Amino acid sequence: MKQSERLVSLDVFRGLTVAGMLLVNNPGSWGAIYPPLEHASWNGWTPTDLIFPFFLFIVGVTTHLSLAARRARGDSDAALRRQVIRRGVLIVLIGWGMSAFPYYPLERITEIRIPGVLPRIGVVYLIAGLLTLRASVKQVVGMLVVLLYGYWFAMTLLPVPGGCSLGALCLDDPSRTLAAWLDRTLLDGHLWKSSKTWDPEGPLSTLPAIGTAMLGVLCGRWIAQKERPLLERLTAMFAVGALLMMAGLMWNWAFPINKGIWTSSYVVFTAGMAAVSIATITWIIDVQGVTWWTRPLVIYGVNPIVAFVGSGLMARIIYSLWKVEVDGKPIAVQAVVYKSVFLSWLEPRNASLAFALCFVLFWYAILAVLYRRNLILKV
Repeated sequence: MKQSERLVSLDVFRGLTVAGMLLVNNPGSWGAIYPPLEHASWNGWTPTDLIFPFFLFIVGVTTHLSLAARRARGDSDAALRRQVIRRGVLIVLIGWGMSAFPYYPLERITEIRIPGVLPRIGVVYLIAGLLTLRASVKQVVGMLVVLLYGYWFAMTLLPVPGGCSLGALCLDDPSRTLAAWLDRTLLDGHLWKSSKTWDPEGPLSTLPAIGTAMLGVLCGRWIAQKERPLLERLTAMFAVGALLMMAGLMWNWAFPINKGIWTSSYVVFTAGMAAVSIATITWIIDVQGVTWWTRPLVIYGVNPIVAFVGSGLMARIIYSLWKVEVDGKPIAVQAVVYKSVFLSWLEPRNASLAFALCFVLFWYAILAVLYRRNLILKV
């Protein structure tokens, strides 16, 4: 497999993930959404619950490929560690900058949400990158076992202070888990505003998320073995991915698949599905040569930080900050556009989906201009 071909496959997968993220994050109305475009209420999963772990998995894949390429050019381990630390810290800072935007009133800064999607990506990238930099496959697998089994034991066997005598008894209540208790203990006042008592990107649940990226690193190492025929690599990825999905579904009986606390079964199941997806996409592109559909997704995939940050700031502006008067009342611009352009002639869920699709297409147009001008932002 040629280097450029491999990177196209990964960009397509990442582009699918980023475009999916924009689609589910920006509906016309949060009260009118098709079930597959909503997160599971707690235990279980929907297609929407695959997006974040898919992104962390591809972070792991590309982390190995990027660091391996730099090492091949002669960079020392110290230089690679500096790159990982610099990039991880920068991603966290960008995430905090987004969270505090528009920086007034002052409470947006003093009461900033410390966890978040980008901060988790930054922390996961930094720790997974450093842990796997010089580790063998056996060592990585050993660390994964400690992370995933350790998290399972902690969340189910340890008592929750002021709550359950056994963590397993509290797993169905988001605010009474060990992860929620630690969120409040460490970050009270700086948590997700929608819950206040726990955070879906809290510190304890970030530990198994590191495992998602480490599984991606292992996948990246397998992809990089160019001495093996491409079809052999893809067949193995598909088979191992299918086994991981089955293992995750079986683990679900004892430790439910759950994005909110990023359970170990969720890590294994979603990593398996990511491996199967990448293998399938690569087979379509590189084995069958069917590439006519890839360009829009490549455009999304090569500039993910622009898509995520730009769309996030835009959403903050149009959903809550920018308001216009309608019948003497201040209404968010997004609500005005949704009601007048989409809801006026479509059924609510179709109108909501149409708004989200237009949002995705709007950002595709912006990213296409940047792509044509070869303007790619790399952190």
